[in-house]
Amino acid sequence: MQELRELYQSVILDHNKRPRNFERPAGANREAHGHNPLCGDRIAVFASVEDGVLREVGFQGSGCAISKASASLMTEAVKGKPIAEVERLFEGFRRVVTSDARLPVDASKLGKLGVLAGVREFPMRVKCATLAWHTLRAALEGGEAATTE
Repeated sequence: MQELRELYQSVILDHNKRPRNFERPAGANREAHGHNPLCGDRIAVFASVEDGVLREVGFQGSGCAISKASASLMTEAVKGKPIAEVERLFEGFRRVVTSDARLPVDASKLGKLGVLAGVREFPMRVKCATLAWHTLRAALEGGEAATTE
């Protein structure tokens, strides 16, 4: 179990140091900004949606390692997926990270996003892990801002 926890930690640290899709895609036609006042995380999510599919997605901003890693992992997981599938993935992710840490959880359907399942043990960090997702949702719905309050 300790080895698995260390692997998860290394994935989170890697995505924090070298975030994927840390950019504004050239064809972005959706945008929203998110803020987590508890931690100070600030993020902008940019998306290109065409024919109901999230063709391109990127983000910019600053924040804690969990916030940045979550945004990076999220962009990898949702790029090229239909919006309905993105929504299902978000709901599954949110369900896992907000579940009771004392109970077993199955994060296998989340793919690489499963490395963030341990966040549920630290309730104050759940908002860090979900900020990018709430901001992406706001962008897809045509909103301009999202918070994790």
